[in-house]
Amino acid sequence: MAGDTLVVGSAAARPGGKATGYLDVPGTPIRMPVTVVNGAAPGPRLSITAGVHGGEYPGIEAAIRTAAQLDSRELRGQVVVIHIVDVPAFQGRNIYICPLDGKNPNRVFPGNPAGTASERLAHTLFSEVIARGDYFVDLHGGDINEALLPFTIIVQSGAPDVDAAALELARVYGIEYVVQGRVGGGTYAAAAQHKIPAILTEAGGQGLLEPEALEIHMRGLRNVLRHLGMTPGTPERVAPITVLTELHWVSSSHTGLFYPSIRPGDRVTAGQRVGETRDYFGTRLAEITAPAAGLVLFTVTVPATNPGDPMFAVAALP
Repeated sequence: MAGDTLVVGSAAARPGGKATGYLDVPGTPIRMPVTVVNGAAPGPRLSITAGVHGGEYPGIEAAIRTAAQLDSRELRGQVVVIHIVDVPAFQGRNIYICPLDGKNPNRVFPGNPAGTASERLAHTLFSEVIARGDYFVDLHGGDINEALLPFTIIVQSGAPDVDAAALELARVYGIEYVVQGRVGGGTYAAAAQHKIPAILTEAGGQGLLEPEALEIHMRGLRNVLRHLGMTPGTPERVAPITVLTELHWVSSSHTGLFYPSIRPGDRVTAGQRVGETRDYFGTRLAEITAPAAGLVLFTVTVPATNPGDPMFAVAALP
């Protein structure tokens, strides 16, 4: 609200000010770096997070740069940016999981204050940041072992106005493909259940800080801020979106090596051969086929695979 000091963790900013600090997760050593920007004029509160998976670097860099560039004197409303959520995973270059408990933080939201490290992390982030905002953007990409076609994920909340607002966020963000996701325990799903318009955006991968992926996130955040009337100007023009209504994740059933014959952006038919797994001696363990017709959104790019590890995902085209 106008006139109120914006406080998140150790960061506190009066109206027209900006501050940095850390949001500590009780019962863990995790300290999330945070920037709060408290606009000189009233407006909505936008929450931005990155590094829920610590190896997704373009989103992390976009959060850092956006936080640094925001001018509180021209901002209407408030912006809270968590630069890196899973700091232990970032520091350890871990794929998918928080090394403190071996769990994927983006499967345990809204979390548990008495749970494991990931569950406590999710609870702190949800209660202190996401649930206190009016809109939410979570920046992701392919992890260190994944190549990815950029896409945005939204989820149906059951409230038509919330869902329409989330779709508009996805549209102005500017990534062509928008998936109506169903993965439980995600940041965006917890926000939607709380009736907060939310998007999870994916660009980049393979442990690279690619300029193209970084610019997708930077432009997307600029457009969201302008769309919400929080910063001056109108959103940059972007291509129309294509909404994909089904997302099929395919996981490994074996310990061994995965050899894909597909790449992100390929179109496949149901039952099409897309690769195989082999054991450590080169013997084929299984032929891998597409579970449905559609567009390949990501594939892993390292051979090592274990039971339950994701291998690729296919989204159904309209």
